[in-house]
Amino acid sequence: KLRSFEKTPSDDSQHINKDQAEEAVSSNEEFILHKDEAVPRGEKMELTGKRQALEEDSHAVKTQDNRAHQNNLKQLCRICGVSFKTDCYKKTYPVHGPVDDETLRLLRKKEKTATSWPDLIAKVFKIDVRGDVDTIHPTQFCHNCWSIIHSKFSNTLCEVYFPRNSTMEWQPHSSNCDVCHTTRRGVKRKSQPPSVQRGKCAKTTRERAQLNRGVKNQAQINNKNLMKEIVNCKDIHLSTKLLAVDYPPDFIKSISCQVCDHILADPVETTCRHLFCRTCILKCIRVMGSYCPSCWYPCFPTDLVTPVKSFLNILDNLSIKCPVKECDEEILHGKYGQHLSGHKEMKDGELHSYINKGGRPRQHLLSLTRRAQKHRLRELKRQVKAFAEKEEGGDIKAVCMTLFLLALRAKNEHKQADELEAIMQGRGSGLHPAVCLAIRINTFLSCSQYHKMYRTVKAVTGRQIFQPLHALRTAEKALLPGYHPFEWNPPLKNVSTNTEVGIIDGLSGLPLSIDDYPVDTIAKRFRYDAALVCALKDMEEEILEGMKAKNLDDYLNGPFTVVIKESCDGMGDVSEKHGSGPAVPEKAVRFSFTVMNISIEHENESKRIFEEVKPNSELCCKPLCLMLADESDHETLTAILSPLIAEREAMKNSELLLEMGGILRTFRFVFRGTGYDEKLVREVEGLEASGSTYICTLCDATRLEASQNLVFHSITRSHAENLERYEVWRSNPYHESVDELRHRVKGVSAKPFIETVPSIDALHCDIGNATEFYRIFQMEIGELYKNPDVSKEERKRWQLTLDKHLRKKMNLKPMLKMSGNFARKLMSKETVEAVCELITCEERHEALKELMDLYLKMKPVWRSSCPAKECPELLCQYSYNSQRFAELLSTKFKYRYEGKITNYFHKTLAHVPEIIERDGSIGAWASEGNESGNKLFRRFRKMNARQSKVYEMEDVL
Repeated sequence: KLRSFEKTPSDDSQHINKDQAEEAVSSNEEFILHKDEAVPRGEKMELTGKRQALEEDSHAVKTQDNRAHQNNLKQLCRICGVSFKTDCYKKTYPVHGPVDDETLRLLRKKEKTATSWPDLIAKVFKIDVRGDVDTIHPTQFCHNCWSIIHSKFSNTLCEVYFPRNSTMEWQPHSSNCDVCHTTRRGVKRKSQPPSVQRGKCAKTTRERAQLNRGVKNQAQINNKNLMKEIVNCKDIHLSTKLLAVDYPPDFIKSISCQVCDHILADPVETTCRHLFCRTCILKCIRVMGSYCPSCWYPCFPTDLVTPVKSFLNILDNLSIKCPVKECDEEILHGKYGQHLSGHKEMKDGELHSYINKGGRPRQHLLSLTRRAQKHRLRELKRQVKAFAEKEEGGDIKAVCMTLFLLALRAKNEHKQADELEAIMQGRGSGLHPAVCLAIRINTFLSCSQYHKMYRTVKAVTGRQIFQPLHALRTAEKALLPGYHPFEWNPPLKNVSTNTEVGIIDGLSGLPLSIDDYPVDTIAKRFRYDAALVCALKDMEEEILEGMKAKNLDDYLNGPFTVVIKESCDGMGDVSEKHGSGPAVPEKAVRFSFTVMNISIEHENESKRIFEEVKPNSELCCKPLCLMLADESDHETLTAILSPLIAEREAMKNSELLLEMGGILRTFRFVFRGTGYDEKLVREVEGLEASGSTYICTLCDATRLEASQNLVFHSITRSHAENLERYEVWRSNPYHESVDELRHRVKGVSAKPFIETVPSIDALHCDIGNATEFYRIFQMEIGELYKNPDVSKEERKRWQLTLDKHLRKKMNLKPMLKMSGNFARKLMSKETVEAVCELITCEERHEALKELMDLYLKMKPVWRSSCPAKECPELLCQYSYNSQRFAELLSTKFKYRYEGKITNYFHKTLAHVPEIIERDGSIGAWASEGNESGNKLFRRFRKMNARQSKVYEMEDVL
């Protein structure tokens, strides 16, 4: 019969009941299976009922047995499996609970983030308890394991023996459950008298415990013998038998290695406070894993430290007997190495001599100075040198790097091995000098800033990822003009045939005398032909790809026609740097060129193989000359730019012979000076200033004629004609008065010295027109069409009202001088809507909106790089829109444009269609790229250039 579940039976009775129930169930099942068909029906039903009853009893026994198993698990440690019934293990801790207060204080002191036992158990014992099941795993752990966890984080010596790999592996409950058998043998019930069977079990348990202790001691002895065989140091370490004084056993144990039992040689201390010879523990760790050989606590070579100095002094002052035969001298342990070196009869200098021959601990090779490293490795160096001379033709570097590579591969450190192999093959792990140069320039780093970054990265990573400055300067030479050889046919007139010409002084070749105009400027430039060659070599891949795209043979040698856009612009407010040199003006001039397109004559047909996609980008705008000068200073400008213009004129009548793609090819150049604003065009073409009666740089119209005939004009001016008119102005062959002579030469008053193409600069046209609209807005606000006579104060008030409203509505901050960005934002329908809020008359609203609408339809035609593709409809409508725009100016805005018109309004209305018909575009030939280059000039001069006036222009260029 089964006992009630309300009373928990003893362990022995549980086991007996379980066995009896299982035997009864199995025997009855066999009887029912074999005899079922031989019995009558009534008896069969009776047997079926008994069978169900037995199954229920068996299930109840199993349930009770599982509960007993869980009760037994509650008495065991989850980590080491020890029973809590002994007195020393009564204090327990939950496996899945938070840490106790003492542990929490320790973790906070050590700045650890873990706050629960599962995290700490996983870290210390490498056991994941998060997936535990309470029917298989215990839910508590003992104070012994708690102490081990504490010692891990407090760096104190753990007194508890915890062998390696001694954590328990828990299995589900079964009939042969070790947990239940072990718990049953260890439990004695006071209420039941001991039986003979139980006495035998107790006796067997005691015998088994003694046997286990014997096996454990035998395993420790075998383990120690194995470690002694691993270290094999009996010939180099001193035995404790050589001690001259009979010290106590505990003292001898404290000064001896816990692996080899010899006197400590070059002693090291682990985090668990055990002492070993350095070579012994390093060999053990390498063979048996990163654990302390004494307590199997985790230990790594980096954790080893030198013991305290007082202990080393005690160790060095020990008296030992000399192990050499026929030498009975007693010496101090610290002086043993010196004493041993005096024996001439020694066969081997290392016999019974430990590593530390001096008095201090031996340092690692990598921690030594370079001189000490050479001294320690001198013998190995001789051997490697002899091998290299014998086998590898004296290539010591290859031998050493190969040895290092094999050592890395043997250690499975393949990442470092791959990097070393790349260095050996010449690829290297660092960046190319040209890439480093690009990084330096694009991040606007000065030389000193880049050098600091280079040193920091090299010191932190230990590798030379970035290249030193001298490597960057060498790479820079290949990118600058003067690197590639070339030839001109015929040779350029008054230009040297030397092609290795880099940055030269802008004033070089200028004859100076006492009577000459003093040139207070600093200028640096490239020679024009060398700069063009450098630009073409940079575009070599694009040129060859273009020939392939046009199905042209690679071996075609030309002639190629290269169209060059020239740009020049002045910069104001360039702050002067400190340093020696002339007192230069705080203004600068930048002359640059852009390769617009390249074509080739093939089968009597011109095929374009290259065309600049972004002609107004600063990336394709190549600087040619930089000078600190005022663009209004005609003498300085001509003195510096005249040599450039002479080189340009010489190149017009010659062909360039340049090797490209391995074939010598021929190039011709067409120069088009279009990237000039109106101020500079008038300066270099010898025309009067922009306030002149002769309003246009493209035609001969006066301001009055242009206001009366707003649209119908044609381009009549040219560089050659300006030169002829200058000669007339200079010589006055018809002996006319000043006014008559001025009328004859149409405003030419100086000698033209740079050939420009009569065109419109789209950027400055946009800015000039926006400035005029800005004035129209002010006049409409003040209703000038009603009262033309207004004071300056009233006009100023209109401007302040407009500025305040635009700032509020359009977020446009007022500017002293209008910029391109301000002009783009101002010329919009939204701005007109905002301005109309300040105007009361609806009729003026409509006129102003129509004027802006017409302008916005005309603007894309001269701003786009290719209007025939980008805005063909607006291009067709341009003539109609310009005439309607002119009609509005002469009617609705007559108060402003009666008898006068602005320069850019005239060019916009009269000359845009003719220029586009001639050149195909206005926007592509604008000076916007040079303006973007001006920003780079300011930035480089501020951040990258040297402080000296002599070198700063060279650095910026």
